[in-house]
Amino acid sequence: MSSLNQVGWYWNRLRCMSVAEIVGRAGSTATQAMERRRAPVDVPMVRLDRVGARWLPRELPEQTAPVIQRANEILSGHWRLFARDAVALGFPPEWNRNPDNGALLPLSYGKVMSFRDTAVTGDIKYLWEPNRHLELVCLAQAWQATNDMRFLEGIGTLLESWFVQCPYPLGPNWSSALEAGIRLINWSIVWQLIGGLQSPLFEHPVGKVLRADWLSSVWRHAEFIRSHPSRHSSANNHLIGELAGLFVAGATWPFWDEAKQWRRHAREGLEREALAQNAPDGVNREQTTAYQQFVWDFLLFAGLAARATGKPFSEAYWQRMEAMLEYVAAIMDAGGNVPMFGDADDGRVSGFSLAAGGCPFQSQLASGAVLFSNAGLARKAGYVDARTRWLLGREACAPFDALLLQAAPATARTDFPDGGIYVLGANLDTPDELRIVADAAPLGLGGIAAHGHADALSFTLSVAGREFLVDPGTGTYHGPRAWRDGFRGTAMHNTLSIGDEDQAVSGGKFMWVRKYRTTVLERETTRIADRLVAEHDGYRRLAGRPVHRRSWTLERLSGKLTVTDEVQSGSEQAVALHWHFSEHCNLTCTPDGISVANGPVCLLMLLPEGGEVSILHGSDTPLAGWVSRGYDRLVPSTTVVWRGKLAAGEHIETVFRRL
Repeated sequence: MSSLNQVGWYWNRLRCMSVAEIVGRAGSTATQAMERRRAPVDVPMVRLDRVGARWLPRELPEQTAPVIQRANEILSGHWRLFARDAVALGFPPEWNRNPDNGALLPLSYGKVMSFRDTAVTGDIKYLWEPNRHLELVCLAQAWQATNDMRFLEGIGTLLESWFVQCPYPLGPNWSSALEAGIRLINWSIVWQLIGGLQSPLFEHPVGKVLRADWLSSVWRHAEFIRSHPSRHSSANNHLIGELAGLFVAGATWPFWDEAKQWRRHAREGLEREALAQNAPDGVNREQTTAYQQFVWDFLLFAGLAARATGKPFSEAYWQRMEAMLEYVAAIMDAGGNVPMFGDADDGRVSGFSLAAGGCPFQSQLASGAVLFSNAGLARKAGYVDARTRWLLGREACAPFDALLLQAAPATARTDFPDGGIYVLGANLDTPDELRIVADAAPLGLGGIAAHGHADALSFTLSVAGREFLVDPGTGTYHGPRAWRDGFRGTAMHNTLSIGDEDQAVSGGKFMWVRKYRTTVLERETTRIADRLVAEHDGYRRLAGRPVHRRSWTLERLSGKLTVTDEVQSGSEQAVALHWHFSEHCNLTCTPDGISVANGPVCLLMLLPEGGEVSILHGSDTPLAGWVSRGYDRLVPSTTVVWRGKLAAGEHIETVFRRL
């Protein structure tokens, strides 16, 4: 990053801060400077007579072959990293070397390290991912399933090498409290699976040294989190992850007096943030489905640990978690597809996900069905997945089949006004369903809306469980800047843009300096029709102060969807409609319109009269015709763009009709 760009980033960041945040961050910088100069305090004496909470079941799931296969892959030194799949990092790996570009990052004071210049450091996500230690969970699962000492000794090798290579508080692995929190959660799972204090890993003198080093690092991690929490406009999913890791540590390892403080502090924070960051209707306020999944897992692990201590979190906490799952169930179509609203970075909280296969949202629905005895969630999930069985145990999962037999709608709610998401449809949760998920939501959480996309009044469309109109996803965080800016911009969403501008003004890769407001004007649902009308003011900064208004009208019996767009303005506006289709769709131009087929299911799209039509496939300039199903993963798809001019009071219609 050039010095000029750095100055611009800092200026934009400052613009998004309140006075209190500026003062707070100045104080944090001063504290870090003092910490940097003084030697770390000694870890207090361990009280091994105290009993930690076990929040995992003791019995094994029946199917463990995928776990063993993945564990053997790890022992061979191969780690799966985003688009790179299996990367040969060695065993043990060099924990401070970034697999993205091979850079060995220095052991300087972690909290002041900067990773913005990716040409030097590489994409830091590639370094942090293996350091979350999800793979250690997989090894622990394999050991419990087989009693093969190779897996247990592999855990010891990885831990010992990490303690040597990553001394507190130096290097990139001591720069983020969130990363420390995720590591603690996975360490807790490993600790329980291998037998805790009495694990065979600790039987010999060398093992006792390893245990002492591990417990010392646990204390350092927890105190690091407590001393360096995410604050102010950065207090998003990061803060919840930090608090979850801190609570789990206090519950699993109560061997110091500080552990009680960890639990109390984390409990207060989690009770607050679970309700603040997730709307009453269950929509995560960051407006991203991927982080909805991420946050729910943090809340789940902390919640399970709290139950195991005998002091569960409040009913409000668990009710908000259930509402979050009912939202996921509503936006998931009959084929199990979930819209990729907002940012996504393939983040997983625990190693239970590595060999589980399937969809993480389906897994959470299954877990929720069991936890809340919710028949609707059970019907949506369909089955109990391996991850849920590892987390909750066979006995807890036994009632699931009975829940499936209860008469309960799989989509319990369709309107989520607090979160700004609305589901329109016909024959929902049947093989013949038509499902529209419309985004009339705010841009994102807090002053910078870091993970939100400029996607106001966008929507997804699926028919018979097959995706037609999709949200193309995220692309990357730290890869090519054109990808980052493009995938979060308006033109990469199924909405209308004015003058080729985004609806919001970006101030950086994770910052919006000028946001928009959305307003729902009309919502009507009857037996024969489903209708929504909403508008946003993101373009009022432009000449003529235009406001975009969109209506969706679904004729339920015929399956005809009419999308009407209008720009209220004092002058004529150049507009573009962007339609992004799934990579599984084939488009054909016919005299009647554009025929769109996804397997045996076909739609006809009728564009507005006049204007200029472009059909783009895998285009870099302009960026269009791509779908990103994972971090740094892009596959070609098809985008249809209609361009024209709208006079004041004029509207245009786009029609989708099932063939």
